[in-house]
Amino acid sequence: MPSITSQYLARYRRLTDGRSDTLLPVTGAQRRFLLVRSLDPSGRPDVVPMFFAFPHGSIDPERLRAAASRLAARHTALRSRPAVIRGTPVLRVAGPDVGLTRPDLLPGESPAEALRRALDSWDAQGPPLRLFLVHDAERAQDVLAVALDHAVCDGRSLARIVDELGAAYSEETTPSHAAPGETAAELAAYQDAVLRQLAAEERAETPEAAAYWADRLHALHAHAPAPRPARVPEGARPSGAAQARLPAHDGGVSFPGLLDACRSAVRELYGPGRAVPLGYPWGGRPPGAEPVVGCFLNTLVFPADTGPGTGPGPGPGTEATADAWWDDLDRADVPFDAVVAAVRAAGSGWTGGLDGLLTVDDDSRRPPLVLAGVEGREVHVDGRPVRGPFAVSVTQGAEIRLRMVWDRAVLDDETAHRAFDALTHALRPSEHTVQ
Repeated sequence: MPSITSQYLARYRRLTDGRSDTLLPVTGAQRRFLLVRSLDPSGRPDVVPMFFAFPHGSIDPERLRAAASRLAARHTALRSRPAVIRGTPVLRVAGPDVGLTRPDLLPGESPAEALRRALDSWDAQGPPLRLFLVHDAERAQDVLAVALDHAVCDGRSLARIVDELGAAYSEETTPSHAAPGETAAELAAYQDAVLRQLAAEERAETPEAAAYWADRLHALHAHAPAPRPARVPEGARPSGAAQARLPAHDGGVSFPGLLDACRSAVRELYGPGRAVPLGYPWGGRPPGAEPVVGCFLNTLVFPADTGPGTGPGPGPGTEATADAWWDDLDRADVPFDAVVAAVRAAGSGWTGGLDGLLTVDDDSRRPPLVLAGVEGREVHVDGRPVRGPFAVSVTQGAEIRLRMVWDRAVLDDETAHRAFDALTHALRPSEHTVQ
């Protein structure tokens, strides 16, 4: 039987009939985002916002909008709308259309609440890159949100977008366009990169890889309780958040060490003796492809075993996790939907739901947004809806910056804070040293 990727490519080619300059194929990672969106009753996409605080009056809104439009014109992904046409996920190439919204504060509303309200009203049919600017009179600052549809942008692209937005803002020209030759060349490079990625995914979908993932994940079950809006106290935000700054480990915490540490949180959330699906992004641009902006990181699944003897720390637990993780990476190009299909075909009851997400970043790869020499301070606006029961983000550098958010309709605050405490305890250098 043809692989999922082969079937997708066949449908895409029939749909476009060789005319592929306005409808582009999507990677397996993008298919996952579009599938999740289709299962959401509201059709809400995953939105990735970055928030930056600038001194009040230091941003020229029209200059910023023009800079963002030039940026979108230069990158196919930032001006393409995700769509499903006759059951086939695609990107529909459009012109650069980046608006800058300046929501007014409602009576009694804070700047953070205004930004949450603006992001909550995100129209899935609109452009994938949008800007929101709110004045915070109390702090004499303006807060800028640079927001993207996750289906067109992975985490690895964010630093480049921030850097290039600042560079575009500093350009003397103001027209909201790029040179036609530059746009056409990037379109060809983007399409080539996507096709290379799909070719890699097609090669990766072997019977041996399917058998590996079926065995690796056969014990998985989603353990998070069903969402119940009644759990959220009246007037409370839909999500909770906790953060901590921890001393850095010598050389940083290895990724297997972070996976093991997450087991501590998972055990508090869902109990011992479970195999809990924890997702994390992994991958990169395919060999030979241009370094285009877009969504190329696949979602891999770690079966977080919460049984005895699997806690964080040096020794057999982390070593066993590392060995299995390296084996997983050998098969990291198998797209998420193909992994789920293989596990289901082997008789598992797992339907592909994730009980948690882990993202990891390097502080050196998170440049500040600089607009005409003025550096914006990155800030967080908590309380927005989250996709999934909980998510952990780790930024490593001179210190470890740890954040966890959770859906209050799924997890209560007391349990979530207990899980976060267990996670921070596991990651303190005195408790957990990774060689």
